[in-house]
Amino acid sequence: MAAALFNLLADPALARAVSAGTEPGDRVHPEVASAMAELGVDLSGVRPRLLTDDLARSAQVLVTMGCGENCPIVPGVRRLDWPLPDPKGLPLQEVRKIRDEIRSHVLALVTENGWQRH
Repeated sequence: MAAALFNLLADPALARAVSAGTEPGDRVHPEVASAMAELGVDLSGVRPRLLTDDLARSAQVLVTMGCGENCPIVPGVRRLDWPLPDPKGLPLQEVRKIRDEIRSHVLALVTENGWQRH
């Protein structure tokens, strides 16, 4: 959700987000896809991918969501941790709350770095 929201809010000429996880599933969970579809974001073609060391090193900012010791530590890359619950299997109402909290974090990140669309 964070990467999709980031790419919706940020100017692609200034920054873009890539989503990856330490233990990616085989698909975007349906409740997540439904919550994002409510905002006009189609995640049907998105496939979760593994966060590799190379991918982490290519980042300017690495945003983690409570992955603890599994999160990579990459010298020189700014890391933000947003400890949020995993939406997997939660009722849509709870997933919406998580989505909206993620959106608030993303909006703050985009705004503080001057990456917003004009």
